[in-house]
Amino acid sequence: MALSRIRKNDTVVVIAGRERGKTGKVLRVLHDRGRVLVEQVNLIKRHQKPRGVQSPGGIVEREASLHASNVQLVCPECGAMTRVGRKVLGDGRKVRICRKCEGVVDK
Repeated sequence: MALSRIRKNDTVVVIAGRERGKTGKVLRVLHDRGRVLVEQVNLIKRHQKPRGVQSPGGIVEREASLHASNVQLVCPECGAMTRVGRKVLGDGRKVRICRKCEGVVDK
């Protein structure tokens, strides 16, 4: 699966599963597993053992990964969910573009 269409700090919306409809920023992309971590989406609770003064024990809530096929990029220009295209600009840069408004996703 080509994960280069979704990158860190992109805004995505979840299109399938229990968290459908939620929007968030991509924190991490796990290329080897084809998954992404999205901020404040797919939260799980983990029991954590105390590890000294700076990290006390208890129940910690954190994000779990989602499969990359279950999220879709939100275009920063038009604000709509969109598929990602590729284009070579006049100055030679290869950029991702929005399929709906033809706007450049990469800055």
